[in-house]
This record gives sequence, structure tokens and C-alpha cells, in this order.
Amino acid sequence: MTDASEEAKQIEKLYEFGERLNEAKDKSQNVKDYEGIIDATKTSIKAKQLAAQLIPRFFKFFPNLSSRALNAHFDLIEEEDLAVRVQAIRGLPLFCKDTKEYISKIVDILGQLLTAEEIVERDAVHKALMSVLRQDVKESLTALFKHIWNVEDPSQDDTIRDKVLCFIRDKVFPLKAELLRPQEEMERHITDLIKKSLGDVTGAEFRMFMDFLKSLSIFGEKAPPERLKELIGIIEGQADLDAQFDVSDADHIDRLISCLFMAIPFFVVRTDLVFLSICFFSPFKYSSYISYMNFLSCLTKIILQRGASGSKFLNYINKHIIPVFDKLPEERKLDLLKGLAEISPYTTPQDSRQILPSVVQLLKKYMPRRKTGEETNFTYVECLLFSFHHLAHKAPNATNSLCGYKIVTGQPSDRLGEDFSEYYKEFTERLSSIEDLTRATMKKLTQGMAEHNKAMAAAKSDEAKESIKTQKQNTTTGLRTCNNILAMTKPLHSKTPAFIGDKSVNLSWKEAVKPSVPSSATGTGVKRPSTAANGSNNFATKKGRGAGGMQNQLVNRALEGISYGGRGGGRGRGRGWGGRGRGRGYR
Repeated sequence: MTDASEEAKQIEKLYEFGERLNEAKDKSQNVKDYEGIIDATKTSIKAKQLAAQLIPRFFKFFPNLSSRALNAHFDLIEEEDLAVRVQAIRGLPLFCKDTKEYISKIVDILGQLLTAEEIVERDAVHKALMSVLRQDVKESLTALFKHIWNVEDPSQDDTIRDKVLCFIRDKVFPLKAELLRPQEEMERHITDLIKKSLGDVTGAEFRMFMDFLKSLSIFGEKAPPERLKELIGIIEGQADLDAQFDVSDADHIDRLISCLFMAIPFFVVRTDLVFLSICFFSPFKYSSYISYMNFLSCLTKIILQRGASGSKFLNYINKHIIPVFDKLPEERKLDLLKGLAEISPYTTPQDSRQILPSVVQLLKKYMPRRKTGEETNFTYVECLLFSFHHLAHKAPNATNSLCGYKIVTGQPSDRLGEDFSEYYKEFTERLSSIEDLTRATMKKLTQGMAEHNKAMAAAKSDEAKESIKTQKQNTTTGLRTCNNILAMTKPLHSKTPAFIGDKSVNLSWKEAVKPSVPSSATGTGVKRPSTAANGSNNFATKKGRGAGGMQNQLVNRALEGISYGGRGGGRGRGRGWGGRGRGRGYR
């Protein structure tokens, strides 16, 4: 251990080196002085602290000593003494102030130092990183993101990756207006960095990145259509819509449904414009129904060019998921049907026509022709009826051959010369059967609500009151489901039904739509309440046995589920979402 007198001599000598370098006009000639400062990193604690200040201050004047100086300074960062480490960290941004070629290396080191346990040390790392970012944000961000996408090296410490992600989320993203300059160039650059990082992310990380991308001006309201399609393309990529579907791959199912819910707000803009156009351009202004429909078809194509298409999701669900629907886990069946219901108002006529047969087949499965002793899942029926109405609203004559209706559009697809009367009889019998079961269940639920109210009045403890409150909420949701079913089955008894294509039916798990007009075209559906994503009232009753078999499950998945694609739990084939190199299972 260095004694006090020896340490004092070392400090005095360092000050002499520093003074001579400060006073020198051509500092590069004072090689011995700078070498003396470098050598001081092997001496006493206080001398090391002072050397940590002087090495980066004069670094740019001695390029031939750069490697030696950097290695000596990096040794100080690994010192046992906290004060030395902190001083060395504070000096790191100076190395690249005038020598930009070192930015990537310094950022890489600072990224590793984010794992520091001492608060003062971690704070120094944060400040140093922000300093380097302000010097050259493009190069710094590139170096920082390498800690996220560098998944080729299985020995890389995931802790570093997590800390870098937290730093980007907490320090970089909130300062985007200050850091991302010039705006368009840097927003494009960070978008490319994020896209490159999505090969191995958890659900929570993907949601974080998507929320940030949506906040950028290049993806704002004035952005061209291709930008919106780019975001949808990113979501589709995470959903693996080009992959062969394996019903046993629960991770892929989770990812698909979560991404579907995340994509829905991007489709809202499109069809709201179409709906307003339909309302504005009255069919009575046209000589025939056919000319009006032709006009709407052209208008729709123009409007839809401004938005994103959900065709890829719908086609994948129709081709790969619905055929194996029975093999899906029960909770994911409900998630899928809810997603299908929520996307159905935003489909194109062509997509609606393609998926309608599958929806009708599922409807028949869950709306039996006659009463049996099997359970009826009313939430499934609500989802499917809602989907059916909105899809049929855009392709009405497709229901002629599916349900035996007699809708005339003047197109060959009307198939009016064929006899589908047996289909109509069967379909309306199923409607009547589900209506009877729904009314019986509503009666039981109403009685149950009265009992809940009595129990609440008699409850003494907070725990008991909370339990009863939950039961009342579930019963209320169940009643909303039943009311929705009856509202949607009623018009379907007609041979030429008016399909519901507006917002008159609000899905039972979603908050009621307020009557006020949203401030922007994208307002509706963009901000979805936490329970609207996929909160479940998956209640079922035994047919003919009242509410004895009623179940109430609050499934909080989809958009919320994406936030707990955790890094704990069992290891899967990817980091949170399977098939992505190292990492963990979704749950």
C-alpha cells in the first residue's frame, strides 16, 4: 500500500504533467508527460482518480499512444475503488469528443457497464451514455442496439441486453424530439435499428418497440400509406404469417392472436372512411343498385389505399387456424374468436366473402339445431354472430348459398335460380334454439343479480364485498352478452335480413362507445382500454339445466398478454416468442 508521502509525490507529479500539457502550444511534443499520466494508473488511489481525468483530456493529441491510453483507462474502470471507477466512467465521453472513430467502442463499453450495482456508478454510466449520444446519435444508437440484436453469441450476458433495453426505453425514447435530429433521417435510422432487433424479442419488448414506432412523425397522421403498411408488415412478421401452422405450438398461437389485436387499430382508419362515404353518397342518387355498388367499390379502393389491410391475418386464420379450431386450447379459442370479431368490421368485401363460409360453419357448431345436454358457450356465439353480421354486411349475397337468404344484388353470385330453402330452415331453427337458451340464461342471471345485491347488503368484510362485486361484474357482462345475441339473431329470421354493419352492437367485453365524436379519424379503437383487449366473460350453461354450469373466467390476454411475454419461465425456442434462437417461452 502506498504511504501518504509517496502518494503526495505522485499527485504533485501528475499536476506538473497536466500543467505543462496545458501550457504547451504543441502538446503532441510532450510525449513524456502524457506517458507519465498513463503510468500513474498503476499507482495510488488518488493518483488513479487524477489520471482518470487527465488521460481523456489530452487523448486526442497523442494518436500514437491511443491504444496504450485506452487500455490504461479501461483498467481504471475495473478498479475495486468506487471513486476511481466513477471518475473513469465520467471521462469516457471525452475520448470521442474529437475522435469520432472511438464512439462505437465507448458506447459498447458503457452498454456493458449498465449492469453496475452501485447507484452512483450506474448514474455516471447513464450520464456518460447520454453525453456520447448527443455527440453523435446515429453512431451511438447503432452501437447501443448491437447489444440487443447480437444473439449469435450464446455466451452473451442477457443481463446486459435487458439493461440496454431499459436504458433505451427510459432515457432515449422519451427524448426522441431532442435526440433524433435531423428528424426524418434519424427516425428512419432508429426504425431500421428496431426492425433489425425484432428477430429475438419477448412480447413485452415487441409491444414497447411498436408503441415507440407509432409515436414517430414518419408514421404519423400525415405519413404516406406505405408507412402504415410498413408497420403492419412488422406486426405480420412477428405473427409468422408465412410459417406453416402447428396447432401444438402454443407460443405461435399466443403470438398470432396478440399481434392480431395489435394490428386492429391500423385497420380502423380505413373502414371508418368507407362507412362515412356510404352514408354521404346516398344510393338514391344512382339509377340502379348495381351502379351504386360499382361506385362504392371504386370509392372503397381509393380510400383503402390510405390504410393497411388485414387480409393476410384473415387469410391465415381462415386457411390454417379455423380448420383445426377444435384442437386449440380452450382459452385461445375464445381469444381467436374475439380477435375475429374485432377485426370483422374492418374487412374488405373480398376477404369477407372468403371467410364467411368458415364463420357460418362455426356458428352452426355452437348454435345447435335442437336442445341437447351439452354446454353452450354464449361468448363464442356472440363473437361469431358479430363477425357474421359485419362480414355479411360487406358481402350480403354470399349468405344466399350459406344460409338460404334471398338477397338480390343483380350479380351472378346471387345464385337466385338455386334452391337453398333447406339451408334457411336449418339456420333459422338454430337461431330460434339459441334464442330460447339465451332467454333462459338471462332469467337465471337476473335472478342471480338480485341475490348478489342481497348478499352485498349483508356482507361484513371487505373480502366478501370484493368477491360479490366480482360476481356482479361477471353477471353484468353475461347479461350484455345475452342481450347482444338476441339483438343480432332478431334480424336474421328475415329472408332478406338487414345485416348489422355499424356500431349499434357493442361487444360485451368492451367498454361502451361514448356518443361524442372522436377528435381525429384514428381515434376510435386506437386507444383500447386495458380490459377491452381480451377480457373474457367466457360463461357457459348446460342446455336445459339453467345456470348451474355457469363459469366466469376473466381472460386477460391479447394486447395485455403481449406485455407478459416474460423472460422467466420455461425455455422455449425463442426469446419470449418461439422459433427465435435463444430465449424463453412466451409465458
